Amino acid sequence: MTKQLIDPDKFRRAIRQLPDEQIYRMLSYAVEMLPPSKLERLARGYLDPAQLQSDDRQKTLLEEVRIFEKASLRGDYYESFDVNWKNSNEMSKGTQAWFAEFGQLLDGCVKQARKDKGSQTLEAFEVVFRLLRRIDEGTDDLLFFADEGGSWQVGVDWTKVLPAWFACLSRAVGPEEYARRAVEVIDAFIGSGRAKHLSAASRAATPKQRKALQSHN
Repeated sequence: MTKQLIDPDKFRRAIRQLPDEQIYRMLSYAVEMLPPSKLERLARGYLDPAQLQSDDRQKTLLEEVRIFEKASLRGDYYESFDVNWKNSNEMSKGTQAWFAEFGQLLDGCVKQARKDKGSQTLEAFEVVFRLLRRIDEGTDDLLFFADEGGSWQVGVDWTKVLPAWFACLSRAVGPEEYARRAVEVIDAFIGSGRAKHLSAASRAATPKQRKALQSHN
């Protein structure tokens, strides 16, 4: 059976119906798929390609995550607007861009966790978790929310993220630290379904880590 291809016109019309946040995220993924020659063609007429030249050395995931953290803490994504009853559910473009880039980096952590047995992926996870905690602190210096904000608005797929992080954590730390950190993250970010994520932590653990985890519940 011949696979049916997506119609470009239908695709464009469907994109126009999406929230800006999803369009940002889709564009981020599209950039990853395109070769450099196509990116230059896409940028022409909208951006200055001379300002977008790549460095000689490709950055690691951890480097990219740290750069993103610094930009976030610097307020590069903080973009406010006057809030009224009509726009109280809207997000600024800066917040939407942050969500898209954060999601892409977190996806990168999950993918790298499947093949990386070192500590860099674990460090990258810790940076993104730190940013989520910063949002939950409500300091209002990272992102602008028209209404009450929180990490829950980022839309993290924890059923995908946590097993990858548990696997990295299990390889890197001892039983007590594994149990403590696993429970801390679950309690910090998981509203419902705590037992399910604790089961995932148990499956990723060594026998000694699993025993320590049981004593922390």
